[in-house]
Amino acid sequence: MRKGIHPENYRMVAFKDMSNNDVFLTKSTADAKETLEVDGVEYPLIKLEISRTSHPYYTGKVKLIDAAGRIDKFKTKYAKFKKAAPVQAQEEE
Repeated sequence: MRKGIHPENYRMVAFKDMSNNDVFLTKSTADAKETLEVDGVEYPLIKLEISRTSHPYYTGKVKLIDAAGRIDKFKTKYAKFKKAAPVQAQEEE
C-alpha cells in the first residue's frame, strides 16, 4: 500500500437500516452527528435507507410498491398523447 493516502481514523460505527430498524457495527471513517447505544457502548450512528437485511436482492422478497397509483398517474399523464382510433371506412355497396 502507498503511504499517506489511506485514512487513519477508522473506528467502530453503528449503521441502522431505517426500513426495518436493523443495526450492525463495522469500522468506518464516515462522519456522524448522532450516536446510538449498542450493548451498553455508545457508537456514532449512520442511518441507511436500505441495507443487506432489507434489499430484495439479498432477502429474496419483493416489497409491494404502490404500483396502482403509479400506473394511474402514468395513464392520466400520457392520455393526451394517445392517438385516436382510426375511423373505419364504411363499405360502399
